Amino acid sequence: MIIYFYKVEEPYGCFSNFSLHEISLYGQDWLTVEHYYQAQKFVTVDERLVAAIRAVATPQEAAKLGRDPNHQMRADWEAVKIPIMREAVLTKFLAHTDIQAILLGTGDRVIVEDSPTDYYWGCGCDRTGQNHLGKILMSVRSEICQRQRS
Repeated sequence: MIIYFYKVEEPYGCFSNFSLHEISLYGQDWLTVEHYYQAQKFVTVDERLVAAIRAVATPQEAAKLGRDPNHQMRADWEAVKIPIMREAVLTKFLAHTDIQAILLGTGDRVIVEDSPTDYYWGCGCDRTGQNHLGKILMSVRSEICQRQRS
């Protein structure tokens, strides 16, 4: 059985980067993974924009700022975005044991972000997308399981 998730208020919504689970990385607190991820696009390029993204009240606002094509992203973004996302997702599930239990409870099932529009992080409307967020979640699940065994 494949586990599909997308919206925060639906089953497995805690897997979404928009879920309201704070993370702390490199001495800074972030309201959501989405806040952290969007801000990292501009590290070394526009520290004021990083601070602005960190300060907004919702992950939707963070995404809007981070996706604005008028902002110049860091030159290495394509090379670093998956490791940045994985670190943030791992941090989230290590920090919040309630949702960690939900993730571990999925066993070895495939996890898919059922985004109708995102063919990179999700599966897209025809489910042919790359599902990088689902792959990260499965990788994080595996890492937490290994940590618990040792």
